[in-house]
Amino acid sequence: MTATPVPRTDTPTEAAPATGIAAAAEHTAAGAATGAEAAEAVEALLLVDLQTAFVAGDEAVPDAARVLDRGRALLARARAAGALVVHLQNDGAPGTVDEPHTPGWELHLPVEPDPRESVIRKSEDDGFDGTPLGALLDGAGVRSLALCGVLSEMCVAATARTALARDFRVVLPHDAHATYDIPAAAGISERVPAALSSRAAEWALGDEVEIVPRAADVTFTAPRRGR
Repeated sequence: MTATPVPRTDTPTEAAPATGIAAAAEHTAAGAATGAEAAEAVEALLLVDLQTAFVAGDEAVPDAARVLDRGRALLARARAAGALVVHLQNDGAPGTVDEPHTPGWELHLPVEPDPRESVIRKSEDDGFDGTPLGALLDGAGVRSLALCGVLSEMCVAATARTALARDFRVVLPHDAHATYDIPAAAGISERVPAALSSRAAEWALGDEVEIVPRAADVTFTAPRRGR
């Protein structure tokens, strides 16, 4: 995953309601979701690239606090239900913020020593590309999953798209993924706020993905082979 962070000039708080463009994007997402909540519990949680470089410090995505909050809540519920948990960790190229074994590469949320919880390293946007993710999910009997993490239009979207192609049921909570602002480009566009970029990314996945407004709407169950 390669992106050019747009420096943050403020520190978002979880308590503040969304306003302006962010509020409009959230309202639009709720109206276009496939349902008010996920119809059925899912059997796995994929946490996509919740690495320090992207969710902490001055170069974090603008909505890092929200995504981490939702990620922690999803993780707690998935663990409690006995669902499979996979932390995807991107190996960036030398000199990038997520270069392996640098501080920015480290996973920001702790991984529990549990056979139902794994870390899978990747070097491409798609978490299935060149990794054991597909075999792990299939071996556990997983047929449905939820995703959260960063970046919406890159690793989150690429992984979701392949999951759909492999006939997994995919649930994507609107408030549990994020990206950076798209910088202005002369003769092309003004700056595109991160909230709109994230919304466009989930919309582009088509009508097979289940977009739900809130991570709180996602429930979990153990994979059939784990029950």
